[in-house]
Amino acid sequence: MKIHKFFYGFIATTFLFISCSKDEVLDSVETDPAEIQGAVSSKALKPIGSGVMMQAFYWDVPAGGTWWNVIKGKVDDWSNAGVDAIWLPPVSKAQNGAFSMGYDPFDYYDFGEYNQMGSTETRFGSRSELESLIATAHNNRLSVIADIVINHNSGGDLESNIFTNSDTYTDYNPLSGLFDRTQYDFHPNDYHNNDWGVFGGFADMCHHKSYVQDWLWKKSNSVGKYYKNTMGFDGWRFDYVKGFEPWVVREWKNNVGGFSVGEYWDGNVNTLDWWTSEAQMSAFDFACYYKMRDAFMGNNLNALSGDMLWKRNASRAVTFVANHDTDEIINNKILAYAYILTHEGYPALFYSDYEDWLDKNKLNNLIWIHNNLAGGSTTNLWTDNDEYIAKRNGGGGKNGLIVYINNSNSWKERWVETNWSSQRIKDFTGSSSWEPITQGGRWVKIQAPPKGYSVWSLK
Repeated sequence: MKIHKFFYGFIATTFLFISCSKDEVLDSVETDPAEIQGAVSSKALKPIGSGVMMQAFYWDVPAGGTWWNVIKGKVDDWSNAGVDAIWLPPVSKAQNGAFSMGYDPFDYYDFGEYNQMGSTETRFGSRSELESLIATAHNNRLSVIADIVINHNSGGDLESNIFTNSDTYTDYNPLSGLFDRTQYDFHPNDYHNNDWGVFGGFADMCHHKSYVQDWLWKKSNSVGKYYKNTMGFDGWRFDYVKGFEPWVVREWKNNVGGFSVGEYWDGNVNTLDWWTSEAQMSAFDFACYYKMRDAFMGNNLNALSGDMLWKRNASRAVTFVANHDTDEIINNKILAYAYILTHEGYPALFYSDYEDWLDKNKLNNLIWIHNNLAGGSTTNLWTDNDEYIAKRNGGGGKNGLIVYINNSNSWKERWVETNWSSQRIKDFTGSSSWEPITQGGRWVKIQAPPKGYSVWSLK
């Protein structure tokens, strides 16, 4: 996540004081996870993971309340290309009003309908425009993933804080009339001084307080259940999960349901593997991201031999090449997309790469390859400084493939062992015109263009 340059923070200090009866909240309704899953799967949507995810924004998209309509105009084409879900930026009113990217949340229930924080609409548009976008996405069989920011809040009024012996911006009275907050709901408070991490000096929410839990995921009109049941969201991207324990998002998922992925920004694969196990959900595969950065920016494909989350547990890995926070793979970026769209894990596309910077035809071709050929486990066939070859072994109705990535300045050829005996194969990217027949022992010679890639499968 990023915070806009106009934001200003406030600094939290730590003390421990008295308790508050505000935590006694009614309307805390438990929901059967089976009922939740049934409600989600009853929609005629593509299964999340059957295609690719589209991150439907970038940092500082145009202000002026037009973005929801921009995305609405693209979902039909995205669905036809093979996208199965769109990830939206935080949708609620934030401190910087019409200029905020949403990562400084103030009123979780203001989707662009209340005149507060200097505007009625959010940066992206009005509530009605958001609802129209979600309905259009659903009509195109796309799931809609909400960006959830629950580590910190911003925009509260000053109050005399008994836990810090100072005035703090921790008095929240949103015009929606839902989820008021005070010093008792942030750190430090009467429960404890802090949790895992404070972001940027913003008010750090205390998830151990029952009042906060009720409003975030337990109540029938909690943030999670309102977003799902009233607004129609199908899943969640949890921002800055390093700021709190993994049980927080696990409880959200258990109470609300829906696809869930966390932004645990860490390249250590052991840490990512641990977090996904504790949170019981997916995470963005930063280990894969940094290995690809080293491989393609450092011009050494040996880096792809390193450990990654998708190699540990592909069902928990969301792979990506760039996002709104980090975009370091500049050289040979299409090769990085060739990597994630032929390998295991759930690949995410970055809006700017797809719509503005890279060859959309090549990306659409890779999406098709991912959705139709890339099945089964992965076997590495060759890796050196300039060449990388891997095999998907097929499964789930897919024949599998062989991907050949060539980071050199000349054509490369290599003999490889396939899963196919005495069968004709072709390069589904169109880079090579070869259509060789595999030998009886399943070996075949394939090629890849300079600074390019080829993807081979049964003709």
